[in-house]
Amino acid sequence: MGTGTRWKRRLAFALVATSVVTLAACGDSKNEAPATATASGTATAPSKGTATTPGTIAADIGKADKADLTGAGATFPAPVYQAWFADYAKVAKGVKVNYQGVGSGGGIQQFTEKTVDFGATDLAMTDAEMAKAPDAQHIPTVLGSVVITYNLSGVTSALKFDGGTIAKIWLGKITKWNDPAIAALNPGVKLPDAKIEVVSRSDSSGTSGVFTDYLSSISPDWKSAIGVQKAPKWPVGQAGKGNDGVTNAVKQTVNSIGYVELNYAKANKLPFADVKNKAGKFVTPTIESTSAAAAGVTLPDDYRGSIVNADGDTAYPIASFTYLLVRKDASSCAKAAPLVRMLWWISHDTAAAATAKSLDYAPLPEKVLPKLETTLKSLKCEGKAILPQ
Repeated sequence: MGTGTRWKRRLAFALVATSVVTLAACGDSKNEAPATATASGTATAPSKGTATTPGTIAADIGKADKADLTGAGATFPAPVYQAWFADYAKVAKGVKVNYQGVGSGGGIQQFTEKTVDFGATDLAMTDAEMAKAPDAQHIPTVLGSVVITYNLSGVTSALKFDGGTIAKIWLGKITKWNDPAIAALNPGVKLPDAKIEVVSRSDSSGTSGVFTDYLSSISPDWKSAIGVQKAPKWPVGQAGKGNDGVTNAVKQTVNSIGYVELNYAKANKLPFADVKNKAGKFVTPTIESTSAAAAGVTLPDDYRGSIVNADGDTAYPIASFTYLLVRKDASSCAKAAPLVRMLWWISHDTAAAATAKSLDYAPLPEKVLPKLETTLKSLKCEGKAILPQ
């Protein structure tokens, strides 16, 4: 699934159930269609072992590896993961990665059942999930934003929302686009007297987990009725599978509203809203505002933390780390060792960071990297450390 041929097909703006949508680079205006990216990695060619932290292990330590790796999970980071895996195949020509975007819940399940070499999730595993996979290690990879996107007849300007209004829409308490609560946030915008067609996720989703985490932090009604869930029973609306499914449903449904990762909205020319943050500022989701959400947050030792509704004037409030799931001590080195060396490249290669930015994901904060290095060096296979100590 990470081959160059399939990657080019994704760049043709096709929506496929278990793959990713078209990739796009940043534009000057948040609602303009960004320039379409070419084949994965051509925006930034793979480097030859350029480490972002001088003096550490070379980024391309795994260039001689040979392995066929399989992974499954979140669609939220699927565009950047597919780009990275295609780029890494140019660095380590013997390593191929087949990644299936089945949703975070499916990724956790397949990782737990040991049917894949790694999983992927946006919402960190719960204590109950960890109990079923006690050897799981979360590896943060990038940060992304969940955006409120819409298809509203006659409205071309960017809308503004606050958390309370978003919660009421998804609870079914606000049902019309010209509801006074929406109108008050958008003075001067001619809102239609039309039913709001709500679109959510049908699968077990980390994007839904981040979205419901945010709503739970804002709305007592949401917290008591629904709470933080990857697969809630949605009170209203229709549902689509994966970020691409929700994107497609919003595109095809007039007067609709949904939530997707930023890259999916931009690549499909869908508008998305500014959201009021904890400081009372309306913030546009960008790489910078996503990074700002993580600026004041210290992740716990196992990385299972939340950055929704973070402090800071410029912090976008529906942001999240996303994670790959690996084993702390794998039973076989045949795949575990190449996987960990690829993770070192992802976290240390300058081209990998540039690729993430080109697809509207925020690279990991600098303050996270020393801790991540320690974590990666602690990973083992057959009882022995994989990376040089």
